[in-house]
Amino acid sequence: MEERARAAALEVANLRKQYANVTALDGVSFEVARGEIVGLLGPNGAGKTTTINVILGVLEPSSGRVTIDGIDIARERARALRRTNFAAVYATLPGNLTVEENLRFFGLLYGIEALRPRVEELLAQFDLLHMRRTKCGLLSSGEQTRAALAKALLNRPTLLLLDEPTASLDPSAAQIIRAQIRDLAVVGGCGILWTSHNMHEVQQVCDRVLFLSHGKVLLEGDPNSLPREHGAASLEDLFIRTAREPLVGGAT
Repeated sequence: MEERARAAALEVANLRKQYANVTALDGVSFEVARGEIVGLLGPNGAGKTTTINVILGVLEPSSGRVTIDGIDIARERARALRRTNFAAVYATLPGNLTVEENLRFFGLLYGIEALRPRVEELLAQFDLLHMRRTKCGLLSSGEQTRAALAKALLNRPTLLLLDEPTASLDPSAAQIIRAQIRDLAVVGGCGILWTSHNMHEVQQVCDRVLFLSHGKVLLEGDPNSLPREHGAASLEDLFIRTAREPLVGGAT
């Protein structure tokens, strides 16, 4: 993996988010290097979506710090977010616009220079040239995912946030998407934060995983060796155990 001569794609330091008497995030700290894919794992309600929303600037943390490519998002939000993008299975592109229209629309929002050749490049990269004039609402789940990823790469992000990107795909389509995302990190040097409930997928794709429970990071490590280190038969077994009964020293 590339040496960290440059700033990490993402650094999260002691992040807390409080809602009245509910603590959604409780001192979460981690980083994602350029060219690294980090899995953010945990049961529903663990704090994954809150973490992503804070990183995207949708939510303001109660305390803590988020830096993207060395830029403090609290101080220079617009500049930091220009280096970021996001895709999720539930965040579909406007269905009344064609694939090409969507890419041009979001490209204009992002202020992409030389937008036309960038759109052509992404249409080719994600095998969308033949459906460029198809409305996104008529695409299959796999095609919609490819279009959403093309949109997410318009600004050549340093940090890419993926929330369950393959959740609605059949195994064949999911395998293709995983390979494409892996190339983004390895070839493109993009740092990727990936949430998923598919532990087989996580082991295939992620360099490192973080287990969240009750807003705290309980475990961190290589997805292939972490189960053995904690006496679990598999990553899925470790996920279930952590979700049901957090390890000693974790959240309660």
